Amino acid sequence: MTDPMLLDDWLRLVKAEYEELPDLHLTRAEVERLWGFDSTTADAVLSELVSAGVLRKTLRGAYIKSNDG
Repeated sequence: MTDPMLLDDWLRLVKAEYEELPDLHLTRAEVERLWGFDSTTADAVLSELVSAGVLRKTLRGAYIKSNDG
C-alpha cells in the first residue's frame, strides 16, 4: 500500500513534470522506470491524475497531459 503523504509528493512531482514538458507521453511501464515506482504506486499516481483531469490515457496506452488539466 502507498503511504498517502508520499503519494501526495509523487502526485505533485509527476504533475509538475507534465506541466514542464507538455508533450510528454509515457506508458505505465515508462512511468514506473522513470520514477522508480512499483506497480501499486504507478497505478495510484496515474489513476489519481487521470481522475483529476491532469492526464488522459491515449488509445495506445500512453499518458499525456490533458487539455482539461
